[in-house]
Amino acid sequence: MVTFLYITGLVLFIYLFCSITYLLVVAIAGIMHKEIVPPDTTKIARIAVLIPSFRDDHIIIQTATSAMNHDYPADYFDVTVIADSLQPGTINELRRLGVKVLELSAQMKAKSVFLALQTLPDGKYDLVMLLDADNIMKSGCLRLVNIYFQAGYHAIQCHRTAKNEDSSIALLDAISEEINNHLFRLGQQALGFSAAPSGSGMAFETKLIQSIFTWRPILENPGEDREIDMQLLKRGIRMHFIPEAWVLDEKVASHDVFEKQRVRWMEAQWYHIRRFLEPDMAGIQKDAQYYNKLVQNLLLPRSLYLVVFSAIVVLVVIRYLTGIPFIFPLPGWWLSLLLFFLLTLALAIPSRYYSSQTGKAMLSLPMLMITMIKALLRIKKGRKEFLHTPKSFTGLNDQQE
Repeated sequence: MVTFLYITGLVLFIYLFCSITYLLVVAIAGIMHKEIVPPDTTKIARIAVLIPSFRDDHIIIQTATSAMNHDYPADYFDVTVIADSLQPGTINELRRLGVKVLELSAQMKAKSVFLALQTLPDGKYDLVMLLDADNIMKSGCLRLVNIYFQAGYHAIQCHRTAKNEDSSIALLDAISEEINNHLFRLGQQALGFSAAPSGSGMAFETKLIQSIFTWRPILENPGEDREIDMQLLKRGIRMHFIPEAWVLDEKVASHDVFEKQRVRWMEAQWYHIRRFLEPDMAGIQKDAQYYNKLVQNLLLPRSLYLVVFSAIVVLVVIRYLTGIPFIFPLPGWWLSLLLFFLLTLALAIPSRYYSSQTGKAMLSLPMLMITMIKALLRIKKGRKEFLHTPKSFTGLNDQQE
């Protein structure tokens, strides 16, 4: 029994050591990265801004209004709301604002986007910008997207950041978003790898995104952003992250919504780990990009790292109380690993979040870890329905606007 525990502990330690070392290297690279913005251009891309909206009547008007008023030449972009189960009054108001409205009943984001892409007139748009129903593009966002596109980037991820930090959960979710931006976008780019898509605030060359959505399995996939990532990998196309192209995104503010969102994310991650073994991936070039994406998919969600380390701390305490040396390696090694993990997070968190407010929000971490365990237990293999996370925040402060 002791031998089994020793082997289990050693395997877990090696996994954590490798994954945390990877994250630490990426975090350091992200700090050292200096983005070189391409020179300005007189060329102006025609952009289709697509906004899927499922029962978001209370917020889609604000989002669409903001998009329509964006500071990009008005003749060069159109805003289309993909209206899934919106109220007739909402649809009429959107049309009154000059927004194009595509009415459908898909109840799956990927299907909605696919159907909208099929309606785009051939050759009319150079780029497609995908927003969520709660996303607000800050000033200059599309201008930067255009500059990078004209410089040769055909898959672009904008800097998605929080538009609300009105609760401890929302603040922690905002910090988590910025950690993701640092580790999986900025840091990856610094090392020469493709940035990971966020799921919204993404821009693609039109024919590229249309070809990606003709891959039929994506239409039944609740994690369409991960599938986009896989399809870019298959095509040898790198996504580029623009740190200064800001898109405001609503952060979850309740435990129930947090749990539902994490269930969807973990199901998508598990599905895409298996994707590496499927036939369509067999012919892909096994280069550094491939193995880097594989490693990313094998990483635990950060909250689960905290759950694992909390369990290890409990086991170490039991070891000292009982005197039975059942945990291996020695506690000092586990402590060092925990410190390296915390250092990684510290490097990835923007300095503006080092505040007393964040300190207070950290008190919510134990409950969020319990929520993550509940989400883990709710994972369903082969789920076809999209787990919609409702939006509710409509206020913006002057600085955000």
